[in-house]
Amino acid sequence: MSSRKKASLLGLTLGLPLGLLGDPVFAEEPLPLELDAISVTSDYESPTGPVNGYRATRSSSATKTDTAIRDIPQAISVVPASVLKDLGSSSVERALDFAGGVSKQNNFGGLTLYEYSVRGFTTSEFYKDGFSANRGYPSTPDAANIERIEVLKGPAASLYGRGDPGGTVNLVTKKPQAEAFTTLQTSAGSWDRYRTALDVNTPLDEQGDVLSRINLAVEDNHSFRDHVSNQRVFVAPSFSWRLNPDTQLLVESEFVRHSATFDRGIVAPNNTWSGVSRRTFLGEPNDGDIDNHNNLLQASLEHHLNDSWKLRLASHYKEGKLWGFASEARPLNADGHSVNRRYRERDNNWHDSITQLELRGLFDLGNWQHELLLGSEYENYRKNERVTTVAGGPYAIDIYHPVYGQAKPDGARSGSDFFEHVESQALNLQDQIVFSDKLRGMLGARFEHFAQRIDDYSRNASSRQTHDALTQRAGLLYQLTPDTGLFANASTSFKPNNGLDASGKSFNPEEGVGYEVGIKHELFDNRLSSTLAFFHIDKENVLALDPSTDTNRAMGKARSRGFDLQVSGQVSDAVRVIGAFAYIDAEVTKGDAVIPAGSRILGVAKHSGSLLGVYEFQDGHWRGSDVGAAFTYVGDRSGEAGSHFELPAYHTVDLLAHYKASDQVTVGLNLNNLFDEKYYERAYSNYWVSPGEPRNFTVSLTLNL
Repeated sequence: MSSRKKASLLGLTLGLPLGLLGDPVFAEEPLPLELDAISVTSDYESPTGPVNGYRATRSSSATKTDTAIRDIPQAISVVPASVLKDLGSSSVERALDFAGGVSKQNNFGGLTLYEYSVRGFTTSEFYKDGFSANRGYPSTPDAANIERIEVLKGPAASLYGRGDPGGTVNLVTKKPQAEAFTTLQTSAGSWDRYRTALDVNTPLDEQGDVLSRINLAVEDNHSFRDHVSNQRVFVAPSFSWRLNPDTQLLVESEFVRHSATFDRGIVAPNNTWSGVSRRTFLGEPNDGDIDNHNNLLQASLEHHLNDSWKLRLASHYKEGKLWGFASEARPLNADGHSVNRRYRERDNNWHDSITQLELRGLFDLGNWQHELLLGSEYENYRKNERVTTVAGGPYAIDIYHPVYGQAKPDGARSGSDFFEHVESQALNLQDQIVFSDKLRGMLGARFEHFAQRIDDYSRNASSRQTHDALTQRAGLLYQLTPDTGLFANASTSFKPNNGLDASGKSFNPEEGVGYEVGIKHELFDNRLSSTLAFFHIDKENVLALDPSTDTNRAMGKARSRGFDLQVSGQVSDAVRVIGAFAYIDAEVTKGDAVIPAGSRILGVAKHSGSLLGVYEFQDGHWRGSDVGAAFTYVGDRSGEAGSHFELPAYHTVDLLAHYKASDQVTVGLNLNNLFDEKYYERAYSNYWVSPGEPRNFTVSLTLNL
C-alpha cells in the first residue's frame, strides 16, 4: 500500500471525530461530565476480570491495557478456559471453534499450531501475554496454564506488528493468586489417551506480597489413526513479588518435552473420499517420533509512577529444537492405489528474544479523557532449519492395504539447509479517548523497522531485505443505549515476504487494510454479551510462482468480506452459553494460471457456526453438577489452492456431564462426535488430508485439595 493510500485511510477515519468537533454542540461550553475512570491496574494481574458464565467483560489483548470489552471499537472474541474444561479438551484449536470465523489450517503433521485463519486469511502468528509465541516450530500450546483465549478480529499490526489482516490470537496465561489452592485433574479416554494436570498456587509470605504458582501436565496418547501417538510433559512455574506498593515483578516460565508421530493424514484419490479408511497411516511405524523441546522465560516489571501513570518493562526469551525422521506421502500414482513417499530428516532449532518498554497513563485534555500508551519493542530471532531428503526408489505404499516395514531409502541426500536472522525495532502509540459519556474513540499507529538475513547453505546463496512499515488503526464507539453500542474502525497490516525475485531483488511486504462496523449488545441484565460485526479486508503483494522463471513474483491480491456473530454469557443462573456464526466470502482477486482470480482461499468455509450450552443444577443433591451439549458446523472448503478439490461440510454434536460429589470431588464424562460423523478437518492438498476423530469418550476426575 502506498504512503498516499495510508495517509488517505488515516485521514478518512480521523475525519469522523473531527467532523463531530465542528458540531455547534461541541463548540459551546459543555456541561461537566461524570465519566467512568479508566483502570490502570496491571493488565495481567487479574486473570479473567469479572466473568459470568462464559462471558469475560475485560480484555488486555485488544489495547494492551485493561479495558472493558464493551468500550473497545472492535470485535473481540474471548473464550475462557472454562469452555475447554467443560468440553474435556486440552486443545487450543478446540476453543477457537467458539471464537467465530477461525478456521483450521496446516498443523505441520500434528506437531504444532502451525497455521490457522481468521476471517479468511491464514496466519502463522499467535501471541502469549502480548509476546509473539509462534516463531520457529514450537509445540502446540498446552491448556494447562491458559486462563483465556482472546481473538482480535481484523488487522492488529498497530499493536503487535507484522502479521496477517484477518485477526490475532492472544493466549492469556494463569497468574499467581493471593489464595492458596491445589487442583488435580486426571482423565482417560478412547484409544488409550491419558492426561494428568496439576495446578498448585501458594502464597510464600503472610502478607501475600510473594506468590507462586506451578502448572504441570503429563500426556500419553494413542489415536484412532493407526500407529499414531504422542507424549508430552509440560511444566510452567510462575512467581510474582510485590516489591513495594507501587512496584511488582512477575516471572513466568514454560518447559515442554513433546514427542509425536509425524502424520500428514490420508489421500483422496481423484478428489473423492470412498475407500480410504480414516485410520490408515501412510508413514512408517518404525520411523520413530519427531521430538520437539521448548523452553520459555519471561519477566515483567511494572511500576506506578503515580495514580495515573505506569511504566512496564518486559522481556521474553524462548528457544526450541525439533528433530527426527518421517516418511511422507506424495501425489497418487497412475495405478490409482499407491503413493510414493519421501524419507526425510528434520533438524531445526530457534531462539527468539523480545523486549518491550511501555508507558501508560491517564490525562485530561479539555473535557476529553485520554488513556495513552507509548511503547517500544525490540526482537531478535534466529533459526537454523535443515530438511534432508534421502533418495532411493519409489518407496511406495498402497493406500487401501498398506504394508509396513520395507527398507528405508539409502541413496543421495539433498534438501534445504539455511539460517535465518530477523531483527525488528518498533515504536507504537495508542490513545483511547472518552469524548462524552456516549462517545469513545481509539487511535493507534506503529512504526516498525524490519531486517532479515537468510543464508542458504544448500545453494550457497544469501538474501537480505529491510523494510520500514507504518501501520495504523482508528475507531469510534457510540453508546446508543446503556445496553447497545455501535462501532466502526479501519486498520492496516503488513507482513514481510521471504526470498528474492528473478532479478535478485527482495519483495515488498504483503499489505492489508480492513474495515469493520458492528453492534455490541448486552442482554439479561448484562449477563449475556453479543457482538455482530461486518467486515471487508483486502491484501496485496501476495507471492505467486512465475512458471517462466520458476521464481516467485509479487502480483497476487486477495479479499475477504462477510460478517460474524459472537454470543457468550449467562442466560439464567443455571444456563451458560457461548456460540458464534460466521459468513466469510474469501477469494483471490488477482492471481495467475496456477491460482486464478476467483479461487477460494484454502480451508475457509463460507458458513461456520458453533454453540455450547450447559445447565448447572442450583439446588438439592445435584447442586453444582451440570449437563450440556456442543454443536459445531463447518461448511465446505477448498482443500487445495487453485484446484477444484473441496472438503465436504460437516457437523458434530458433543455431550458433557459433571457430577459434583462434594466441594472437593467432581467426576466428568464427555462424549464427542455423538453421531460418528465422518469428516475432514483440514487439507493442504488431496494427498495431505487430516480426518476428524470418530465418536469417542473421556472420563475425568477433578480434586480440589
